[in-house]
Amino acid sequence: MKKSFILLTFLTPVLFVALMLLPSIIMQMQDQTKKHIVVIDRTGLYRDALPSNDIYTFDFTDVPAEQVREQGRGDKAFTALLYITDNLAENPRGATLYSDKQLNVELKQYVENLLGKRVEEQKIEAYHIPGLRQIIADSKADLDIATIKWGADGGEQEASAEMALAIGMVAAMMIYMFIIMYGAQVMNGVMQEKSNRIVEVIVSSVRPFELMMGKIVGIALVGLTQFLMWGVLTLVLMGVGSMLLGGGFDPQAMQQAGAAQGMAAEVYGMLSSFDWLQIGILFVAYFLGGYLLYASLYAGIGSAVDNETDANQFTMPITLPILLAIFAALYSVRSPESSFAFWFSIIPFTSPVVMMVRLPFDVPGWEIALSLGVLVLSFIGSTWLAGKIYRTGIFMYGKKPSWKEIWKWVRY
Repeated sequence: MKKSFILLTFLTPVLFVALMLLPSIIMQMQDQTKKHIVVIDRTGLYRDALPSNDIYTFDFTDVPAEQVREQGRGDKAFTALLYITDNLAENPRGATLYSDKQLNVELKQYVENLLGKRVEEQKIEAYHIPGLRQIIADSKADLDIATIKWGADGGEQEASAEMALAIGMVAAMMIYMFIIMYGAQVMNGVMQEKSNRIVEVIVSSVRPFELMMGKIVGIALVGLTQFLMWGVLTLVLMGVGSMLLGGGFDPQAMQQAGAAQGMAAEVYGMLSSFDWLQIGILFVAYFLGGYLLYASLYAGIGSAVDNETDANQFTMPITLPILLAIFAALYSVRSPESSFAFWFSIIPFTSPVVMMVRLPFDVPGWEIALSLGVLVLSFIGSTWLAGKIYRTGIFMYGKKPSWKEIWKWVRY
């Protein structure tokens, strides 16, 4: 077993957890550098709109901008000069930030937000309608439409269309990644055995078809084992990461604990509305079906060529359907019951990806059975086709075959 495989097995969950926890870590790592902004307000309207705090200090002055710039050299350096020339309610481009260095987005957005709130107040006051601010606040709609799923026993469970979308897309992307990754491993393994002439020794004990199937099934079992390890390690690392990020006593956090527990209970209730046993079983089934379908074709290509350069012209027709499956999944997740989604979840070259997107939306059982049936039959057909190519191509050396010649191998 290669060291790279072992490293990938243990480092991939770390990458998954890092990607999930990175937004929270970034939010906590705010820039604490103190920023000094000199303000020249020719309108006199925005002094109260720019209060100073521990991070941002706003100093107002009536000195000309050129003089401020000259005074800002050396020890009196400031972060930026904010120059307001016009009423921003009438001229939104009436404010400019000057600096000797390229300003970061955070500072620019902070100043824009402060001035934007003041401009909103100006526009509301310009209507001279008593209580207009409260009227606007009361008129804002903050809808949160609940979605309830009826169970077979007549019970009710809170569901979430957004969560179903996320679960479907994550499962589809994982299927896509596994098919591409492990399928390419089959092709590279066949090419390596062929180029090293190892296959000539092996076929003295087994038939070429058995050798091909052994490699396909072996890598499939490795893939399932690796995926299981990824799942376990990811859950462990997520638990450890949550403990580390949530460690220590935080009074504010303690005050929010009740709301957080309520939210957690709500999320748990939504998650429990999905049939995780069905999703898990069908994930394995579609992974195996899709992998076996594509891996057999990759094995056939690997047996027909001697190097990766020659393999590129043959892998493109295999790669295009799986890429098409991703685009079909992006549409199907928005309309999982459409005829478009139905047919792409039946076509065997796209069904492993598209059907995983549809599963959280309660696909009828007959559609799943039809999809799996077509996928199994297609795998049997692709294995027969790849076996015909493998039987002849594995002993061909030093010649770059054409599509026409490969078709002759199939007809032998």
